[in-house]
Amino acid sequence: MVRAPHRNNAVKSNRPVNLSLSTVLAVNLKSPVAVASILHRVSGVVIFLLIPVLLYMLQQSLESPQAFDILRKDVLGGLIGGGLAFIALAGLIFHFVVGAKHLIQDFGVGESLNGGRLFATGALVLAGLLILCAFVWVML
Repeated sequence: MVRAPHRNNAVKSNRPVNLSLSTVLAVNLKSPVAVASILHRVSGVVIFLLIPVLLYMLQQSLESPQAFDILRKDVLGGLIGGGLAFIALAGLIFHFVVGAKHLIQDFGVGESLNGGRLFATGALVLAGLLILCAFVWVML
């Protein structure tokens, strides 16, 4: 009779493990590279979802000078329209800045671990400052 090999529970398995969302966030929020990557994807989704709304607003604004004034004063002058314009602009700014970071790194600049962290931190700070400027411009 041949015995099955004894399985030791202390041996590490190479099988994938499902992690909870809190564990994934706790690990990824410590790295500026991961934060920039996740937010880059989120900003892309936001931009994609706002395209139909922005195109509709563009169409309405091009109908006549009166329609343009109504859109400018009533829609974009209000809290909801101004907030929508700010969200779209913030998404575009962030996506552009972090996308430019990715393009620069595609040329081999900042590909080391420390260089990647430095680039990601710089992109996050620059995008934050530009988004703050956009908030002042659109909302105030």
